[in-house]
Amino acid sequence: MAFEEAGVALYAMSRDSPYTHIAWMQVLDLTFPLLSDWNGEATEGFAIAHEYRGLKGVSRRSAFLVDTEGTVRRAWAYRGDEVPDVDELLAASRQL
Repeated sequence: MAFEEAGVALYAMSRDSPYTHIAWMQVLDLTFPLLSDWNGEATEGFAIAHEYRGLKGVSRRSAFLVDTEGTVRRAWAYRGDEVPDVDELLAASRQL
């Protein structure tokens, strides 16, 4: 995988339960971990909570590039109908 070659560990996170993530990983045939932010601590910590269809505290679709010391080096936010630009994320990863 290109991200591994760039020295990047790839993760995904949502407010869904770990059990839901098992199903998503199987359906989407994902090869990277899905982390559960069930209690919303990461959503609040990264300041990406918003209201969606009347539900408060929903994670806004986002991407973060975090270095080996845990410092966020880049951050991207997306509209609900957008998906992250993988080429852009990979290029930013290679610049670290």
